Parts: sequence; C-alpha cells; structure tokens
Amino acid sequence: MPRGGIRTAVRDAALIVFGSFVYAVGIDCFEIPNGLAAGGLTGVATITSALAANAGITLPVGIQTIAMNAVLLGYVYATTHDGGYVTQSIFGMIVSGLFTDLLAPVLPVPVHNDLLLSAIWGGVIAGAGIGIVFLSGGNTGGTDIVCQLIARRTGMPLGTLAIIVDGAIVAASIPVFSLTNALYAGVAMYISGRVIDAIVDGPLTARVAFVISSEHDRIGNQILYTLGRGCTELQARGLWSGSSRPVLMCVLGRTETHRLKEIVAGIDPDAVVIVTEVHEAFGEGFTQIGSGS
Repeated sequence: MPRGGIRTAVRDAALIVFGSFVYAVGIDCFEIPNGLAAGGLTGVATITSALAANAGITLPVGIQTIAMNAVLLGYVYATTHDGGYVTQSIFGMIVSGLFTDLLAPVLPVPVHNDLLLSAIWGGVIAGAGIGIVFLSGGNTGGTDIVCQLIARRTGMPLGTLAIIVDGAIVAASIPVFSLTNALYAGVAMYISGRVIDAIVDGPLTARVAFVISSEHDRIGNQILYTLGRGCTELQARGLWSGSSRPVLMCVLGRTETHRLKEIVAGIDPDAVVIVTEVHEAFGEGFTQIGSGS
C-alpha cells in the first residue's frame, strides 16, 4: 500500500475509534441509564436489554448491536456483493459495540431522573460520535442498513424510511419504559441527527457530484446499483478538444461522498470528479417538494 494510503487508513481508523468512544459515552452516560431508546439498533437493544433485566437476564446492549448488524451486513453482502461497504461497516460496528459494553461499568451517570438533560446531552454526544465516524467514510451500521434494503425494494426515499423505522423503535419503547421516555427519546434522536449534520456537512444537507470520465457507463451503473442513488447524464463538449463527452451528475447524502469517490477511483482513476455542496435537495431519495418548501 502507498505511504499516502497507509496514512489515510490510519487516519480513518483513528476517527472510527475516537468517534465510537464518544458515541459510547453519550449512550452509556445519558441514554441507556435513563431508558431513552433513541432509535437505531442501539434503541432496539436498549429495549430488549431492559426486558431481559426484568426477567433476571443480563443482555449487554453492545453485543446485541454487533449481532444484529452482523445479520444485516451478511444479507447486504449476499444480495449486493458490495464487499467494500461491508468491510467499512464491520470495523465501526464492532468498535462501537465493544466500547458501549466495556465503558458502561466504569462511566458515571451524571443525570438521574432528568429526562430533558439526558435527551439533550445524550443526543449531542452520541451524534458527535457518529458524525466523527462518518468523517472517515465509515459507519456504525444500524437502521441505515435496514432503510437502504427497504428503499431498494420499494423505491421510498431514505429520509422518509429513516423517520418511519426510528419512529417505530421509539414507539416500541413506550410499554417498556413510558410514553414520557419515548417522547424524550424522540428529542434525543432529533438532536443527534442535527449534530451529525453539523459535523459532517455544517449547515448543508446534500452534495452534488459531477463526474467526467470515458467510463461513464460503468460508473453510472455502479452509482445506480451499488450506491443506490439516481444519476443524470448531461451532454458537454470540451472547448480545447472539441469532443463531446457525457458528464454524470449525482445528488448525494451526507455519508455517500466517500463511497462515490471510491467507486470512481476503482473504475477510472483519471476521471474528473467535482463535488459541491447544496443548501437543499428535493425529490426522490430526499425531502419531497411541497407547497411549504
């Protein structure tokens, strides 16, 4: 591996480890001890852990998330053969799950019986951790995988699916904890999402990528069927050469830019890739255009 590649790999690994540590602090100090199942597989594991504790059984949250993510990633690989995505996810998934269980016995619980403070700080710290992991191009698994699988079969926007899936997890926590806990879990989930956006993209929510390559057909197919994003082919002409060449335009979510660059580099390392930020994105895969937009 080239020296630059080693440095990048070490940097990404360090971001994943640090981000997973920060995420575990937010979960262990504020959310799990106060019964806040703020969406995601960690929310599911928080619910099942509480049910198991009522039956006298110890069921660690982190180990549960690792097991659930392993099943999901196995299905992803079996149906898409996207080994790169699975490899990126495995490290973050395992590290975040292990930190969640290893830190739980030693971390203090600063807030007891104050659900508002728990939701705010749990959302801020856990969201910061996930955002740091996203900066590496990795992820911690979770319901994003579920949403992507459903989107491929139904065509529903990922943003809408994320709200539905995480909302269902929060609702499922009501009989286990309480309606009040579930409402504050929703607050924590919202804050976490906003913090992730702030870390990864600042105030911006989407990016537009333009790809100029002689291998535009192969790259376009990979964007469509591996990344799961729509891709538009624009006709352009180089002023110097006078030759026509298609330009691919793709609107991406906050976690997908790194994967797009990997796809292009794997097919045509000499391709020109221009990534720019956009303030808003509407349509399929993003927020739907409405009268109030």
